[in-house]
Amino acid sequence: MKTHAIIFGINGLKLNLKEIVFFKSYKPWGIILFSRNIDNLEQVKNLTYSIRELFKDKNYPILIDQEGGKVNRFRKIINLDKYNAKYFGDIYKNDKTFYLKFNKFLKINISILKYCGININTVPVLDLFNGNKKSVIGNRAFSKNNKIVIKLSKYLINFYNKYGLGTVTKHIPGHGCTDTDSHFSLPKVAYSFDYLKKNDFKTFKEVNSYLSMTAHILYEKIDIYNCVTQSKKIIHDIIRKYLNFKGILMSDDICMKALSGGIIKNARLSLEAGCNLLLHCSGKIDEMRKLSLIVPEIDNFTYKITDKLKANFNKFN
Repeated sequence: MKTHAIIFGINGLKLNLKEIVFFKSYKPWGIILFSRNIDNLEQVKNLTYSIRELFKDKNYPILIDQEGGKVNRFRKIINLDKYNAKYFGDIYKNDKTFYLKFNKFLKINISILKYCGININTVPVLDLFNGNKKSVIGNRAFSKNNKIVIKLSKYLINFYNKYGLGTVTKHIPGHGCTDTDSHFSLPKVAYSFDYLKKNDFKTFKEVNSYLSMTAHILYEKIDIYNCVTQSKKIIHDIIRKYLNFKGILMSDDICMKALSGGIIKNARLSLEAGCNLLLHCSGKIDEMRKLSLIVPEIDNFTYKITDKLKANFNKFN
């Protein structure tokens, strides 16, 4: 079965009949899970097993946003409210037991994911902390200090790799410089390229992962017409060339209101701009069917990186 350049969400706690019929004929690159898909550990384990059985792929990518703090898809099962990224960024230099605490937190998340059959976590957040109370990133960021974000993000990625799990850096090339929530409207940033190179872009230049997720942000001084996800200029000149990102570039959710064209137009523009994968999170089967008509098979570049990613999964199954 050919693999297509999109990641889909699903509707409920198990695959429904419509999803089973659809996925038997159309294989997305991966499936992403949300809180609506999680009730208990055994249920999630059964769900991921059924997905892999359907695609006949023991290393099939199943993703989740499991950052800790307010982004905790396993909230019904474990309380991680205290353990946002900022908590660890704040104690990094002043707490001699920092690595004991950070390691314990990482091991808890990794243990849950591995038990449930989830092999990619969309962490770390490389965005810089913005102290504005309206900031959408807020305490999901480690720090406003580039060096701390880089240090802790590299440590996290290496820790996940050691246990055979993939990571997704986000939101490339930086979402921390705006207070606007791209779920609801398009953030616009007026900082110069020189400023961004020294600040928000710096973390993404220093930290590598097999995958990275775009920011739905308009950088007015770089491309006044197109947000990152749909900007050939930013993806080619900034992400690929300046930041030297060599992994798979996936869009943030194409249903977010920062993108105003509707899902088909959003999908086409994002792929044409240079995204290797699209992210579609809603789990709405009618939208998934429409997208299946226009989203192509993954390209050779994405195949090669996916093979490397799966080889890492395979070592620790």
